[in-house]
Amino acid sequence: MFYRAVIRPVLFRIDPEKVHHIVSYSLKLVFRIPGMNWLSRKIFTIEHPLLEREVFGLKFPNPVGVAAGFDKNATLFYELSNLGFGFVEVGTVTPISQPGNPKPRLFRLPDDSGLINRMGFNNLGLRYAVEQLKQRKRKGQSVLIGGNLGKNTLTPNAQAVDDYACLFEGMFDWVDYFVVNVSCPNITDLRELQNQESLMEILLRLQEINHKKKTPKPILLKVSPDLNMQQLDEVIDLVKKTKIDGVVAVNTTVTRHSLKTPVSQVRKIDRGGLSGKPLNHRALKVVRYLSEKSGKAFPIIGVGGIFTAEDAIAMLDAGADLVQVYTGFIYEGPFLVRRINKALLKKNA
Repeated sequence: MFYRAVIRPVLFRIDPEKVHHIVSYSLKLVFRIPGMNWLSRKIFTIEHPLLEREVFGLKFPNPVGVAAGFDKNATLFYELSNLGFGFVEVGTVTPISQPGNPKPRLFRLPDDSGLINRMGFNNLGLRYAVEQLKQRKRKGQSVLIGGNLGKNTLTPNAQAVDDYACLFEGMFDWVDYFVVNVSCPNITDLRELQNQESLMEILLRLQEINHKKKTPKPILLKVSPDLNMQQLDEVIDLVKKTKIDGVVAVNTTVTRHSLKTPVSQVRKIDRGGLSGKPLNHRALKVVRYLSEKSGKAFPIIGVGGIFTAEDAIAMLDAGADLVQVYTGFIYEGPFLVRRINKALLKKNA
């Protein structure tokens, strides 16, 4: 394909974080050209009733979304919707703007079709994200948007619940569903919040706020791929007890098993969350386990190593109701979404 043969080799010569900014700027520039929105939708979007999914009370035009991390500040959801995505998850958003971890903090593993990142929730904060999200109605955009919520790095874990509550209140009118992110490996002590007691406190607080609203919105929990089976059982139990609406499985992994990239290079990169093809097997295993062990008791958004239509179908067959892409989108290019939806349409016809 043209993207893999021509465009990707050029982009991969540039620092990955710089490339992200270049691509983001280019997308915004292109879609300012009259007629490009219409043309892009003609090229990339497949609309068909067989692709539609109703999940946690929301109607998705198709089951393929953008995972959190790509549109950190809610500045690209409009452009991404023109590339055929059924939904966009913005963030991770924190209450206050923060720069994230020192650079370099994003690394490619081309031999493994993977990425290692230790971005550290770099974002411009709640107020900025909300200002961007307010443009949804002004632009007449109906794309479904999820809000991925995280605590500020300097917020002690004992006060983390207040960060999540602040974000939930602040974004409530502007997103369609929420994802509580306590499983990112790139924030100091964040994953300590995965213990059942801490999670229970956060989720029950959000549910308390949610139930006071005229129309409550779906709340999901993002799950780490590094949880063992006992911990996954605890996740199932937690979903039932807090009555949240589902899970996103999975986040990035701290493991480095069976990589083709030389060990010396991986060690040089050091810490960070691994995503891409190396994550796919574990992501499928977690999704299948959560689905089967819970008796399909709640919806699952499957994410991790989806690079082809076959990968997406396998994730859905494992028990996911929707899928998200990120690293696969970077490696495979903008036609990935169309290829997945086309294959799903053929499968369901």
